[in-house]
Amino acid sequence: MMKKILAIILKSIGVIAIAIVLFLAIVFIVNMISNKSEQGKIEPYGQLVPVDGKHMNVTIQGEGEETVVLLPGYGTAAPALDFKLLVDELSPLYKVVVIEPFGYGLSDETEKERSTENIVSEIHEALQQLNIDRYTLMGHSIAGIYGLDYVNKYPNEVSAFVGIDSSVPTQGGMDVKFPIKTFEFLKKSGLLRLIKNLSGDPYASLSFDDQTKEQMRMISNKNGNNATTLNEMEHISSNFKAAKNLTFPKNLPVIFFLQANNTDIKGWLPLHEEQVKNSVHGKVMTFEGGHYLHHTRSKEIAENFRGFMEGIK
Repeated sequence: MMKKILAIILKSIGVIAIAIVLFLAIVFIVNMISNKSEQGKIEPYGQLVPVDGKHMNVTIQGEGEETVVLLPGYGTAAPALDFKLLVDELSPLYKVVVIEPFGYGLSDETEKERSTENIVSEIHEALQQLNIDRYTLMGHSIAGIYGLDYVNKYPNEVSAFVGIDSSVPTQGGMDVKFPIKTFEFLKKSGLLRLIKNLSGDPYASLSFDDQTKEQMRMISNKNGNNATTLNEMEHISSNFKAAKNLTFPKNLPVIFFLQANNTDIKGWLPLHEEQVKNSVHGKVMTFEGGHYLHHTRSKEIAENFRGFMEGIK
């Protein structure tokens, strides 16, 4: 009797194991085929700029005398498309430049460590190649960390800093160890694509046109958890730590546009008020909305940025 039960259990385990292997094989093959198919459907945009022996993708829209340079948050798959609504609001008055760092959008990947120093130097090199040497730096999320380093390195080039729900070096929880190998496995196995498909469309309720949404989905599948952005994830803790002793230059105009109810990070508003307390021109504004404020508050961001800059002149 016991032998019979044991045989049934072993048989069941065998069947389950075969089912799991088959499932993973199907997911892997579907991902491979989809990647190949989508590769041909991704439409080029912007221009490729030579940086550090590779190509960085940059978009430029608008012909205003003043330039605004937009930097993405961590893991934003296609920055130029993600910022589209904000670029459309800013470009009638400004020349708007969206930088897609290595590993993002249509830019190449890189094997160079994703330290703040390397990221900042590459962004600067891209702007140098484009002969852009005076601009406002406007950054989302982790660009608040890179931007802090940037404005201290190139004070004669940056005329103002604008944070869109931007990170602060002293915010809590940034010393976490990320399961990089797990993220790598999800990417290579095709499970990441499956998870995204099951999670629903993150762009469904947003004002992007259908073609832009589709392009963002495909570029997200291409770039999600790639080696370059995973290396950046690995450096998040050390990059935040390195920024702790940095402050914005006193005379640099700084304005933060923040989500009003950030329940994830304790003291979100006071942390930013602390950052601008010694600024000659420092301001903090809050809006109802999510972390990607530029998806829903582009008009208000553009209007208030313009008003802030005019008030300084």
